[in-house]
Amino acid sequence: MTNSLRPYGNRRTPLPPAQSPAPGVPSPRTPGSSTGARRSDRPAPSGKQRDAFFDNAKYLAIVLVAIGHAWEPLKGDSRTLEAAYTVVYTFHMPAFIIISGFFSRSFDMRPDRLRRLITGVAVPYILFETAYPLFKRFIDDDPQQEISLLDPWYLTWFLCALFVWRLTTPIWKAVRHPLPLALGLAMLASVTPEIGDDLDLQRVLQFLPYFVLGLCMKPEHFHRVRTRSVRIASVPVFAAALAFGWWAVPRMNTAWFYHRDAAQELGAPWWAGPVMVLAMFGCSLLLTACFFAWVPRRHMWFTALGAGTLYGYLLHGFVVKAGDYQGWFEQPALQGPLGAIAVTVLAAVLVTLLCTKPVQRVFRFAMEPRMEWAFKRDAAELARERERERGEQRQTREKVSA
Repeated sequence: MTNSLRPYGNRRTPLPPAQSPAPGVPSPRTPGSSTGARRSDRPAPSGKQRDAFFDNAKYLAIVLVAIGHAWEPLKGDSRTLEAAYTVVYTFHMPAFIIISGFFSRSFDMRPDRLRRLITGVAVPYILFETAYPLFKRFIDDDPQQEISLLDPWYLTWFLCALFVWRLTTPIWKAVRHPLPLALGLAMLASVTPEIGDDLDLQRVLQFLPYFVLGLCMKPEHFHRVRTRSVRIASVPVFAAALAFGWWAVPRMNTAWFYHRDAAQELGAPWWAGPVMVLAMFGCSLLLTACFFAWVPRRHMWFTALGAGTLYGYLLHGFVVKAGDYQGWFEQPALQGPLGAIAVTVLAAVLVTLLCTKPVQRVFRFAMEPRMEWAFKRDAAELARERERERGEQRQTREKVSA
């Protein structure tokens, strides 16, 4: 959209300029998201260039997500793979959620931003929450698999959570101490099994502090971790995390890393819930900071793929689940270190391909539907279009008369 042209005459009040779209997630369409009306195909306007750091971070985080999902049916009794799995699960989604929160800072209830929230988050949720159960019915020969929009299935929990988080953004921007409040809600959720599975509210609430943290962050906070000293320090930190993960494998329930259950549901005393929420929040932030420290700041061969991470996120699940249902991960050739390495490389290649422009063009109808027919046109926007048309007609007449 362009700014309004100067109106004719001296008595007409100029219309307000068109406002720039809010940064999105899944992130879409902006450094932190993949939703929007075909903006990924357009060059960013002057002064609105995408930050390569955030696109790089989104791409690398989504690669780790895919690798983690590929490891899940493969790890079996492998203590080493289980340790690596828990370390990755400690920070890959927190990193992605923090970025989503950071690029949601300008979200408000403005009509155009609500429309993008619906088309870029709610509609994909409905479509994929329907597609995944149907896929299971067909591939796994499970006619009993039900479709329920209230019970997020597999990867769709993130879209449900993002929708709720975005809607509550004005609240977090209004309260005095948003992060302590969000941590308090997460701690309360961890001792409340009565919440149930509707809309995966356990995950919504337990991951909420990371989103709120992203809302509270400023660009300089990311700059502070992108220093040489932090990169050097991150090496022993990750080594210690892997060693601790290896030690904790037989001693700790991996389900804590999913943030989808209350303490009582994991067979732990109620007080363990708040303690684990705080402990894992601290560990996740530490490893996330180390992850950000190693994210390249310059434009890389994969930087452009950061705009398509929602595609890679939602689509790779079909391949991983198909392999799980069909027993691909049980092949003898994949059992052992070489098999784990091969699966890791294949998962990274798969999600990379799913983030590319050709895939985006094919599946844009589901991820970024335009849906102008479903929404009322904003009066100011219509008036700006009329003025732009009049201005173009006036310029044409002036050229003809000249």
